[in-house]
Amino acid sequence: MEHLRIQTNPPYEIRIDSGSMDRWGEAVASVARGRRCALITDSAVGPLYAQRVERSLQGAGFAVCTYTIPAGERSKNITTYGDILEFLAEHRLTRTDCIAALGGGVVGDLAGFAAATYLRGVDYVQLPTTLLAQVDSSVGGKTAVDLVHGKNLCGAFYQPRLVLMDPEVLFTLPDAVFSDGMAEVIKYGCIWDRSFFDFLCSHPSRADLMPHIETVLRTCCAIKGQVVEEDEHDHGLRMILNFGHTIGHAYEKLGNYTTYTHGQAVAAGMSDALQIGFALGVSGGSDEGYTAFMDLLKAFRLPTHIHIPREDEQAWRTVTETVGLDKKGDGDDITMIFLERIGKAVPVKMKKDAVLAHLAAVHGRA
Repeated sequence: MEHLRIQTNPPYEIRIDSGSMDRWGEAVASVARGRRCALITDSAVGPLYAQRVERSLQGAGFAVCTYTIPAGERSKNITTYGDILEFLAEHRLTRTDCIAALGGGVVGDLAGFAAATYLRGVDYVQLPTTLLAQVDSSVGGKTAVDLVHGKNLCGAFYQPRLVLMDPEVLFTLPDAVFSDGMAEVIKYGCIWDRSFFDFLCSHPSRADLMPHIETVLRTCCAIKGQVVEEDEHDHGLRMILNFGHTIGHAYEKLGNYTTYTHGQAVAAGMSDALQIGFALGVSGGSDEGYTAFMDLLKAFRLPTHIHIPREDEQAWRTVTETVGLDKKGDGDDITMIFLERIGKAVPVKMKKDAVLAHLAAVHGRA
């Protein structure tokens, strides 16, 4: 069992414990003020785990109502968010009740945003079931939905009361979904911890990593926790967590959130950012580190580049417009995250036109 304390406002614990799902109700009861809980899940996770979690919550004295959304990024929209709010109101949840998010990043972001805004704020807990959610999206209090013009453009900073992880749920993940989460795992080694990056390079497969999965989860959550504690609301250091995301979110939008998963898009975005960093002279270190990064992406079947046909001007326009609307934008500037070296990320404020010009060069459009 691993416990991490995240010193935000309010502070909360992350508990990583294999085989703990059937005890989650007791853990939620230890932080909840009331004894009613809305369990939000999706059509992929619900059939696997919702009944077990409901029984655990009920065993701890909760009255439980469950709402299931269609699985996938396309559910993370204003309409689904509104449907969740109406469900909470229909079941007359009050400010002393709580919401539990059982699923991946889409469920966590939606349920968290609903918790932040329903009755101007109710308690919620994160019960992440994908690798990506366990190492990244369930920690840090970013909640959001996507808009037509881009990803996560509507949301709030709202910390959970508790994050509970049972690594055993990862055994039920398809390989593609596991690889999706590995993009974020690799990101943490790139931006913060070279020794962790080297550890990943020496364990370049799911089979190699699973015996050490609690260590992987704890390492990623500890890194994110340190960053979030220093910069809870994303004004400075926390920006480094977006390595690969400014460009990656544009690729997700390009594929209408179905062609490319978040991890695939971020992997390509990290690769692009590395190339731009080298072109600017920001990124240093040896070619060996860069080659190791590319090899690691390939080992987990993550793309190192997303090809946009030169003649497809509409696709290119979608990418450039989405990059231009990045949340890290400030007037005509965008803060890009580059690697000074593997294990050390640096933010660089650039003109949007300059970012797009360098991205065009990466795609052979310069």
